[in-house]
Amino acid sequence: MRIEKLSKKQKEVLKFGHSPKYKNYNSIICDGAVRSGKTAIMTIAFIHWAMRYFQNASFAVCGKTINSAERNVIEKIFSLSDITSYFDVEYLSSKHKLVVKRGENKNCFYVFGGKDKSSYSLIQGITLSGVFFDEVALQNENFVYQAIARTLSQKGSKLWFNCNPEHPEHWFYKDWILDANGENKRRSFHLHFLMNDNPILSKEEIEKANSLYSGVFKQRYILGKWVAAQGLVYPMFSKDLITNKTNYFGDYYISIDYGTINPFSAGLWVISGQKAIRLKEFYFDSKKQNRQLTDEEYYNELLRFSEGYSIKSVIVDPSAASFIQTIRRHKFFTVRKANNDVINGIRLTGNLLKSGKILINESCKDIIREFSLYCWDEESKQDAVKKEYDHAMDELRYFCTTVLQFDKEFSGKITGKNSNYFLNEKELNEYY
Repeated sequence: MRIEKLSKKQKEVLKFGHSPKYKNYNSIICDGAVRSGKTAIMTIAFIHWAMRYFQNASFAVCGKTINSAERNVIEKIFSLSDITSYFDVEYLSSKHKLVVKRGENKNCFYVFGGKDKSSYSLIQGITLSGVFFDEVALQNENFVYQAIARTLSQKGSKLWFNCNPEHPEHWFYKDWILDANGENKRRSFHLHFLMNDNPILSKEEIEKANSLYSGVFKQRYILGKWVAAQGLVYPMFSKDLITNKTNYFGDYYISIDYGTINPFSAGLWVISGQKAIRLKEFYFDSKKQNRQLTDEEYYNELLRFSEGYSIKSVIVDPSAASFIQTIRRHKFFTVRKANNDVINGIRLTGNLLKSGKILINESCKDIIREFSLYCWDEESKQDAVKKEYDHAMDELRYFCTTVLQFDKEFSGKITGKNSNYFLNEKELNEYY
């Protein structure tokens, strides 16, 4: 795609760091909707800026984790002709270092993950001429400020931030985005992106993305708003997702949220074609039953629950170490620790419910009851759910995040087209 085909906001990103219009800005912030063209154009602009104004310098590309930074930025660089047509690029994975060359000019781009407080120590001691923070709202505040500190001694250094919206009490929103709209003490240039700011997306692709989200995630990822989570976690659940059929065949799984004092919830699932159906459930509330079960007793219940089905694997709450060990000791079931990323898991589960890919048999009374009670904690200053009526909800999420998200039919991912804009050198020089 030629330069005149870029959206207005993408052109602003490309000019940042070059045009006199932006000479008083130390950083650029691009936030907003998913698939809105932020990451691709920022990657192109960041690499071109670094190679144009620096030689034998060090830069950083930061994500929530090293793997996410490699996936979202580094891997895409090799498919962006707007970079590979002008520069020789090589990624040294053992060193997490991208080397970019053109003629005698060479710069190094180091990859870091900033998911927790301890991550900041990894970036200490290095001098950086610029930092690209991909998904900055998912990174730890201490890490981000330590990375920024590594640029302070370098003349001409700049910071590049992108993210999707989170909770309005988030530190990055309060410290950077609100500042950019107000007194702008941080000297940040702020661009807010929506899907129609990405010229590569077709109308059909935008409609598909819009259909995948609901509730708070639609507000954030489609409408690009920094809003708090409110109300029911799964407002899209309805009677249309309840079935009385049992004659489904496919791969069978059991998901478990373990509890001794709290309820123990298990669901038997079948993946049949493009549907995942919860065929039946086992829900044991020790308080109501006035007795607690041991791990061995739960295991015997698991055997009875699975009778007549060939279970591919049992997905268990990762904190239930003793019960997992009990299952493994009997060597009958394959057991897997569940992925327990709560917020991303809720988002994925909501997408699958909204798309009609999950059905619940009418006999599963306890999970149907929990759908109507499972709420966001509106008093929390971060995304959190109330820790009540969440046992079947948790094992539903475990099944989605551990099994369904790795199936393309269920993940709802939009592949789209290759994000190449192909800017020829004459256009670049004139544009800058």
